[in-house]
Amino acid sequence: MSGSTSPLAPKSFAVLPPIEGARMATAAAGIKYKGRTDLMMMVFDRPATVAGVFTRSKCPSAPVDFCRESLKGGVARALVVNSGNANAFTGKKGVQATAMTAEAAARAAGCATSDVFLASTGVIGEPLDAGKFSGLLAGLVQDASEDRWRAAGEAIMTTDTYPKLATRTASIDGVAVTINGIAKGAGMIAPDMATMLSFVVTDAPIAARALQAMLAEAVEPSFNSVTVDSDTSTSDTLLVFATCAAEHRGAGAVSDAGDERAASFKAALTDLLLDLARQVARDGEGARKAVVVEVEGAVDDRSAKRIALAIANSPLVKTAVAGEDANWGRVVMAVGKAGEPAERDRLAIWFGDVRVAFGGERDPDYSEAAASAVMQKDEIVVRVDLGLGDGRWTVYGCDLTKEYVAINGDYRS
Repeated sequence: MSGSTSPLAPKSFAVLPPIEGARMATAAAGIKYKGRTDLMMMVFDRPATVAGVFTRSKCPSAPVDFCRESLKGGVARALVVNSGNANAFTGKKGVQATAMTAEAAARAAGCATSDVFLASTGVIGEPLDAGKFSGLLAGLVQDASEDRWRAAGEAIMTTDTYPKLATRTASIDGVAVTINGIAKGAGMIAPDMATMLSFVVTDAPIAARALQAMLAEAVEPSFNSVTVDSDTSTSDTLLVFATCAAEHRGAGAVSDAGDERAASFKAALTDLLLDLARQVARDGEGARKAVVVEVEGAVDDRSAKRIALAIANSPLVKTAVAGEDANWGRVVMAVGKAGEPAERDRLAIWFGDVRVAFGGERDPDYSEAAASAVMQKDEIVVRVDLGLGDGRWTVYGCDLTKEYVAINGDYRS
């Protein structure tokens, strides 16, 4: 957790309402950080359905492997998350740590280990001493309550400067359902997903298979469209739990993601994930400016996304944003290197509402003063029209500052 809050932090934090069937508690286990919470446990007193997506890294953490196995059952009773240690690249010791944690959680929650989900975030390669916190889990189950969402968000932070919180309301069969979410992430953030943990809970009655399909679709324009530094983590975990408590209020069970009755829920879930993803991007390590890259006119959406990522990940683009330099030539460079169809003489580029390049050259009405004024804003929108087709995508990122180097230069210290 960084010493000062990002200037891009929300002016106020969402207040998340209780969700029937989900309780949480936190503790300070001293895993790495002193004087702050670093352990969070969520308990579902009745079996919840669950869906998840994880990192595509070929070197995943032990908790990711554990969750992938638990996900096959589609049922959750407990979630345990620690910060300060990723339990990644820790060999047999990592597997043993997950087993110890899962067994302690299962005993505390009165469930099978296959109904437990785990996540860890922090330093890679350091063995995780699960003995530091496994003995705390029984007490957390007893202490857990429905109103500790902000505390839960704070406990899972590492270099984050603020907790990421969001809530939405949807409707199924005319019955209001709630979706709450928390996330952490500030560095090693790139699509597929990021050093990003996010936990979402709803009281909607959604079957596991339907929830999985909805999540897979909703994650693409949100968490898989965020980048801070182009580095994909070993530990990315996004889990969605449905307590199904709204069923007794008259919301019918949804077993198919294509069910029209779930349209409101799907839209709210996508919107909530995008909200959390953008909060992650705005808390990029050392970030002082948010960057939104909108690409249109590509041959297809996939191509648009690749080009948008090339722009958002370019160190030259990111440092130009940090320096408030309207250097549109760097955007041209990034488009050209993306390896996707592009024609120089059809390209148009905007910084905010100011068109800076058109038809293969600087815009004839280009104003350095107008472009520079855009670059002084907290959020910079870079828009590119390739003029080739209907493909479009939006990627969310941030600038690259000296503080990013400082944070990551001594991260293990």
